[in-house]
Amino acid sequence: MAGGWARDGAVSEQIEASISDELKRMQARQKPVGDSLTHCADCEEEIPEKRRRAIPGVKLCIDCQQDRDAAFKPRAGVNRRGSKDSQLK
Repeated sequence: MAGGWARDGAVSEQIEASISDELKRMQARQKPVGDSLTHCADCEEEIPEKRRRAIPGVKLCIDCQQDRDAAFKPRAGVNRRGSKDSQLK
């Protein structure tokens, strides 16, 4: 429910815009390209055939990929489209 000078639906529009921005950012992340490796680029363990078929261009084994994913720091959830009213509170 919007209050103050915000028009009806303004909060929903802000939420939708924030979600849309985050989806675009996630889709822009690099995806594997080219041929899959048979062995991990980091630890040189064999990459299972099922993983190579499921993810074309895969370069890392599951463990190394999980380590990289865990190290990924998501952006802060700052709402840049906040109304002046919401910023004054």
